[in-house]
Amino acid sequence: MIQACLNGRRTTRDHPAVPLTARQLARDAELARAAGASGVHLHPRDRHGGESLDAAVVSEAVRAVRRACPGLEVSVSTGLWMCEGDASAREAAVAGWADAEHRPDVVSLNLDEPGFGRMAGALGELGVGVEAGVWSSADAERLLDGPHAATCHRILVEMIDLPTERALPEADGILDRLARARLDVPVLLHGEGECTWPVLDHALALGLQTRIGLEDTLTDPEGRDVDGNAALVRHAVTRRARVH
Repeated sequence: MIQACLNGRRTTRDHPAVPLTARQLARDAELARAAGASGVHLHPRDRHGGESLDAAVVSEAVRAVRRACPGLEVSVSTGLWMCEGDASAREAAVAGWADAEHRPDVVSLNLDEPGFGRMAGALGELGVGVEAGVWSSADAERLLDGPHAATCHRILVEMIDLPTERALPEADGILDRLARARLDVPVLLHGEGECTWPVLDHALALGLQTRIGLEDTLTDPEGRDVDGNAALVRHAVTRRARVH
């Protein structure tokens, strides 16, 4: 699997092709799928351009992507910053999804943010899968020590803005710990910033799922600016073909 992470916390100030509106997200998802992505990850935006977990905002974005790309897995972020660090407000916002016409297939949920267990349980009741965001070995231990490790949809091993010389050993340490737990759960390994492409190549070499998109990087493997998410996915697909 190559998941396309379409926007993240970025805006058009970072790159003119960052999709923000539901319509833009749907069009970018369509282009990413044509380029070889088998899923998309997005941060829905309200009418002011702010990231939002409001049920109406999330439902509109998910509906638009599903109409453009039937059958494509849709992942949404639940980053705690969207609720100004208030775990209770995040839980209330996600609880509002119960009445929404359209919900994401899965959401990313970070282990290092308060309320992981309560959120994972609430999402399970809604029929929404959890992508457990593991940023460190400590996160991996927290996941494995809790009740949700075996029931996650996938585990995201995320190397966030680390230099490559640190990112790859850190990733290997986390992956080794997860392997020893013998979970029957897919693992997606990816990086952000300067380690994006080395970590992606490492994931492909190990046969793991991975992701690419403007959320993670604005440049191709040679450091050249790209024109959008589809271009990044095409580079990833080419690199996967070389490995396999």
